[in-house]
Amino acid sequence: MDTTEPRSASLHNSLRATPSTFHILIMTEQARKRKRVAISCTLCRKRKIRCNRATPCSNCVRSRNATCLYETEAPRMLSVNIAPAPMWDSRSVASNAMTPSSTTSTTSIELESMKRRIKDLEALLSRTNIESNHITRVQSGNSQQIDEAGSWLPKNYHVVQHQSKSTAPTHAVRVTSGLAGPIDILEDDRWSQKAPVARGIAHKNRVFGQSHWMNGFVVFKDLIELLEPQMRLSKTLLPGLHRAKALARVIKTRRSPEWPTPSIAGLPPRSVCDDLVAHYFRNLETLYRVLHRPTFQETYNQMWVIESSTPFMMQVKLVLAIGAITYDKSCSMRADATRWIYEAQTWIAKPTIKSRLGVEYLQTSILLLLARELVDVGSELVWISAGALLREAMYIGLHKDPMQLPRSSHFEREMRRRLWNTILEINAQFSLISGGSCLITMNDFTTTPPGNFNDEDLCTADATPATDEVFTDSSVAIALRRTLPIRLHVVCFLNDAATLGTYDETLRIDADLRAASKSLRQAIQPQSCSSGATGGFTSSFALEATEFIMQRYISSLHIPYLNPSFSEAAYAYSRKAVLDTSLKIWNLACPSSESISDRTGLLDGIETDMARICRCGAGFFRAFTFHASTFLAVELRAQYQDEDNVPRPDLLRIPNDAADLVIQCIDAGETGIKGYLLLRVLEAQIDAIKKRVPKEETIVLLGKAAENAISDCLPLLERIAGIQDSSTEDSINPAKFDFQVSPDFMEDWDLVMSDVFDFEAITI
Repeated sequence: MDTTEPRSASLHNSLRATPSTFHILIMTEQARKRKRVAISCTLCRKRKIRCNRATPCSNCVRSRNATCLYETEAPRMLSVNIAPAPMWDSRSVASNAMTPSSTTSTTSIELESMKRRIKDLEALLSRTNIESNHITRVQSGNSQQIDEAGSWLPKNYHVVQHQSKSTAPTHAVRVTSGLAGPIDILEDDRWSQKAPVARGIAHKNRVFGQSHWMNGFVVFKDLIELLEPQMRLSKTLLPGLHRAKALARVIKTRRSPEWPTPSIAGLPPRSVCDDLVAHYFRNLETLYRVLHRPTFQETYNQMWVIESSTPFMMQVKLVLAIGAITYDKSCSMRADATRWIYEAQTWIAKPTIKSRLGVEYLQTSILLLLARELVDVGSELVWISAGALLREAMYIGLHKDPMQLPRSSHFEREMRRRLWNTILEINAQFSLISGGSCLITMNDFTTTPPGNFNDEDLCTADATPATDEVFTDSSVAIALRRTLPIRLHVVCFLNDAATLGTYDETLRIDADLRAASKSLRQAIQPQSCSSGATGGFTSSFALEATEFIMQRYISSLHIPYLNPSFSEAAYAYSRKAVLDTSLKIWNLACPSSESISDRTGLLDGIETDMARICRCGAGFFRAFTFHASTFLAVELRAQYQDEDNVPRPDLLRIPNDAADLVIQCIDAGETGIKGYLLLRVLEAQIDAIKKRVPKEETIVLLGKAAENAISDCLPLLERIAGIQDSSTEDSINPAKFDFQVSPDFMEDWDLVMSDVFDFEAITI
């Protein structure tokens, strides 16, 4: 009697009766009627070879087939209860589970073999959040199929993975206005429909994870709604915005050379180049170890005597481009830095990459990414390029520790460890700012952290690393590496597609991240390190930059809960966390700024390197300085709205000081005015709330503040664009300019605002 159908119906009823349980169902196809019982295993029958009928049979033992099965067995049903594990381990676990076993026991019975298979499936499903996907994969005909653990199953078996539990429920809320354009906010309202949590942002053709700053855009929603009527009523606001946009394109076009850009031999005078190189090694090289300074310096000195190779010249020009950001207050060499980046990008984009792939090529690629971000040449797309760099590094084996590879010198081993460590660091950093996944976990590589060596030590074959208490050229990079697991954890938690993002888990990660930050701070403080071989101590830039980085990771955890925190007491800790971290970031970027218009980032009359990078550079440091200032202004607004609260004195000057800083950024090369406009309008709203101005009058005040903000910026942009008289008819006529801009600038995304304000969609 055929009992397959009743058992199948019973199983489906069982699945419906237990919606919170996953079931793995392994069964045979409906058996065909045969005149005699099949006595050979399925594999031997398929191959039409003699089977000795053992378990496993001799043929399966020789072919290392782990699933020697016979169709004479009754259909099986195995039910496994699986509790999902934290999602951030999913890729690492899946990558391990997808590797088939290469060993097979020759004495195990079939039942033990099946138990192993079920155990593998259970381990995979319990640790990959497979519950988010309803998967049924069946291969028909004579072909075989591969199961989720990576092993091949016979043709008569299939795996059904059933689920009735989904990931965190989200729905898109479209915010559309003439000012902001269409923005889809992916919201999670499991705990509060009054103040849902933003889980991501979809804008134009891009989708950003939770670490992207636009998830904090919802705190400005009411401000934009108030300003929108004035945008349409004002006779100067929209034309002024179009003028600013036209000027920005002119400035960018004049800075950008033709593409492709061939390399030219000319460099600035040697004294200038020496200063630029010194600025690079004093700042970014202390954070991201890319070059071996003695080797670079020796070749650099020879370069002025004899002609150097093209690869080294590309490295020199990229070092000069990075050094130009902190060279002077106005970043006067920005155009030169842009050309050097274009030259390097042209050289590295040639299709003959395979012949050059190696350590020197990776060094150039890293320098190119850092330069593109700091000088703002396609800086919004560096996360994509960082992914390609990661794969190039893996292609030459940097993800494997040098001790696992063919014999190499002490110098080669340490340089490979340094470069891999730097690639991991910039991937995490670019993923955080772009709202993207890191696409790598700690289980995807075996390379150990770099040794605690000074650069000179690598020239000695038998050098031994210094102890942790001794500060060397690599101490900061090593200390940062110890925090990498928790920082990768944060990025995956915020940006992975299947993240659950519960608030309890946010608080647990916050505790771990703060502990790691404290340990990092203690490890690199000057008083905790004795001098190394070079007699050096932790540079002030390295101290400030590492603190800046860790504070931003903490802030990113809590920004999705910032808007709900103003109405939900349950998220009060996140509000305080964003306030505290934003203040620390602001003070690092603008230390001792009693009056920022007079003393931007000055210590004893000298601007710090950290402050100058935040003002003259682009990317991670300047963007998050601006975002921190907006969050502080929003906090000040909320304190004024609470009549029972007395605003904090240290917040009172933030909106005005931050707006002045943006003006200084424009003077140093930034072309976007939207950040300045936002801060001035936000400042006007705060002033109106403080004075209890009626809503109708507030709307007028906001429009006036926006007009004044544009009036402040236009003369500055005109001067930079080379237009002296803005009153003439031809001064800002977009039709008279040639907008043959490069593809990098077609989107015209301002770094501090990411082109949120879609002014071209507004009809005048």
